[in-house]
Amino acid sequence: MTPGDGVLLGVDVGEARVGLAASDPVGLLAHPVATLRRDAEGLTDLEMIAAEVADRRAVGVVVGLPRSLSGDEGLAARRARDYAGALQRRLEVPVRLVDERLTTVDAHRNLHRSGVRGRAHRGVVDQAAAVLILQSALDARRAGRPPGEPLKARKPRTRRSGP
Repeated sequence: MTPGDGVLLGVDVGEARVGLAASDPVGLLAHPVATLRRDAEGLTDLEMIAAEVADRRAVGVVVGLPRSLSGDEGLAARRARDYAGALQRRLEVPVRLVDERLTTVDAHRNLHRSGVRGRAHRGVVDQAAAVLILQSALDARRAGRPPGEPLKARKPRTRRSGP
């Protein structure tokens, strides 16, 4: 992913749902696309994202990385990294990670301000968070900065020989 034109997709990974957003073809504005049910066994959510990448001829995907306010990474961040890795194995375009601290909180706040009340948030908050994640990456790309951090390849485990 380099600065310039092209569609990016944004992904907000949750335990039960995955929010999906896309940019316009010029890569200026993010808009909501869908909320997918998380499918840890069949992985149909990953296949649906791969289909969106192909349909929109996306040049890359950004996945939200939920860090704590201190910047530390916990279980949710490890899960997001694993999800991004699984997605990268299905795609020919790069997948990058974008710090998503407080995006879900901001998404709830924005939905509330726009008149969407509490229970209705559940169906669209993941999309709204994906929009915030993606817009952050688009703004960085326009400013000449990388839109998030690349996935780091993990070192293969080596077997230790016993004494």
